[in-house]
Order: sequence, then C-alpha cells, then structure tokens
Amino acid sequence: MIVTTTESVAGKRVVRTIGVVRGNTVRARHLGKDILAAFKGMVGGEIEEYTKLLAESRDQAIDRMVANAADMGANAVVNIRFSTSYIMAMAAEIMVFGTAVVLEDA
Repeated sequence: MIVTTTESVAGKRVVRTIGVVRGNTVRARHLGKDILAAFKGMVGGEIEEYTKLLAESRDQAIDRMVANAADMGANAVVNIRFSTSYIMAMAAEIMVFGTAVVLEDA
C-alpha cells in the first residue's frame, strides 16, 4: 500500500477515488515515565520516553488507516495528514487521515 502526504505519486495515475479513510489511537501517559520526564525537564534535552510513545502511536494510527483503505479496495492513500488532540489531562489522540484511491501505472 502506497501512503503519501502528496496528492499524486510519480509514475502512477489515480483511476478511482474511493473516499476519506482514517486511523486513530488514544494513548495515556505512564506515571513512571512522567516522573522520568520531570527529571529530564529539569536538566533539559529530549524526553525519549515521550518520543517513543508518540512514534508508536503514529505507527498504530497509520496501520489502522491502511487497514481501513484496504477494506475499501484501495491500493494507496494520498494527501495524508496528522492531527493530535488532548482527550484529558493524561491522554491524547493521534489521528491520521487521507484519501483512499486506486492507482495504476501511468
């Protein structure tokens, strides 16, 4: 499955637009990681625990979007975008969405 932030794919043409697809996940922070992050915040630098959590969340959201597109008969998702929103003080949603299409060689 081709997944891209662009509207087109070099060497391919859109032969059918299927529609909007999405994938999301809601993740809560871990108290132990929050304590480590607080210490890291005092001295500065990257908070690796949160970087890893967000990367895993993005990957899971993409996987869910790709599954949604495959179920609809698409072989690509174009023009994808990410959105993040806070659900509550210790949880956030990562959403990815795009347009499911069928591509063929140009």
